[in-house]
Amino acid sequence: MIIFGTKGYVYQLAILTLVCGQCGNPSAHTLRKRVSKFTLFFVPLFPYSTKHYTQCTFCGVEHQVPNEQAEQLLAQSATQAQQGVGQQHGANPFAQGGQGGQPGGGNPFSQGGNPYQH
Repeated sequence: MIIFGTKGYVYQLAILTLVCGQCGNPSAHTLRKRVSKFTLFFVPLFPYSTKHYTQCTFCGVEHQVPNEQAEQLLAQSATQAQQGVGQQHGANPFAQGGQGGQPGGGNPFSQGGNPYQH
């Protein structure tokens, strides 16, 4: 007796900020790749289908994306990530360091500002 079948795998590739085609809100969208593989005796052997999807985190709708567009979106997310690395950390009000004369940068639970510490 030969046991064969299929198994699906989902890989999250990136998170992008896009305008949703369904709800019209600018929100985070996850770019996912779904790969279906042929299995023999529960061992995945080779992929026979690969599809890319984006899912809106606001309304939950999924849209299938062509492979070329998925590669462009992945490159776009890589450039956004590289630009985000160069930003200053001073925008975080809970970061370490003084802000406004407070010893913990405004964090009430930093050194000397924790009301529960005795």
